[in-house]
Amino acid sequence: MVIRKFFGVILVIELIVNVFRVADGLSMQYYLISCPFAEQIVRNTVTRALQADPTLAAGLVRMHFHDCFIEGCDGSVLIDSTKQNTAEKDSPANLSLRGYEVIDKAKEELEKQCPGVVSCADILAMAARDAVFWAGGPVYDIPKGRKDGKRSKIEDTINLPAPFFNASQLINMFGQHGFSAQEMVALSGAHTLGVARCSSFKSRLSSVDPNLDSDFAKTLSKTCSAGDNAEQPFDATRNNFDNLYFNALQGKNGVLTSDQTLYASPQTNRIVNGYAFNQAMFFFDFQRAMLKMSLLDVKERSKGEVRQNCHKIN
Repeated sequence: MVIRKFFGVILVIELIVNVFRVADGLSMQYYLISCPFAEQIVRNTVTRALQADPTLAAGLVRMHFHDCFIEGCDGSVLIDSTKQNTAEKDSPANLSLRGYEVIDKAKEELEKQCPGVVSCADILAMAARDAVFWAGGPVYDIPKGRKDGKRSKIEDTINLPAPFFNASQLINMFGQHGFSAQEMVALSGAHTLGVARCSSFKSRLSSVDPNLDSDFAKTLSKTCSAGDNAEQPFDATRNNFDNLYFNALQGKNGVLTSDQTLYASPQTNRIVNGYAFNQAMFFFDFQRAMLKMSLLDVKERSKGEVRQNCHKIN
């Protein structure tokens, strides 16, 4: 037990050291002086929102991912389109994003307490972290100090992974952002929360899919009978953060092609089996991967700004 605790402490220290090495200018205590209640305000806002609507947990986590994979974690996904520019949020890949009102509420409260201090990018990163914990997932912390980006263009969203991608395509796309196959599968485990719309998986139903359980295919067909916007949960506990998503893949009950390919591919099958068997291992790998993702191409100091309104550039 003593040895286990010792190595646990060493690991935490190593993670913190790596954070500071990778993200010079960011800090776990970034708002300690300038806005000491920033994290509490975000956490309270997220908690109230999820108590009213637990399905928003999936929305906040997904929004953070869609933000970080385009131009880095800079809040660009929050920006509204204008007559001169069609922004990321109006891409077909982002039309189903939810939770903007939670970020807006947190920003409103923070502006009352410490105007012009806390970036929208940090609010989104903290909100996703708090949503994971609220839903029963692992506790993790992230450094703060991201600045908000000044670019948001629909054409950039081509760099988001598509629901029809196979494992090789996913490994390649995540690899371009510095993630290993294991980290990619861990991050895919965020699909333990939320739903997919029929339009994202109906192509699997047009012919016999050997990687789709026949009974589950009937379930998906029944869902799609209600139209393209009909929703299918990724696993049996759509609002709980657990490892049932990976159990579903083992039973060929993955909703999207990009889900089931993780089990069908020899490149990632072993990882799926490991997470399905050991939830603690999934939680551990997920929190490390989320910390890493939160540091993607962050804007620091003069490279960005702190928006007054999350929906538009200052």
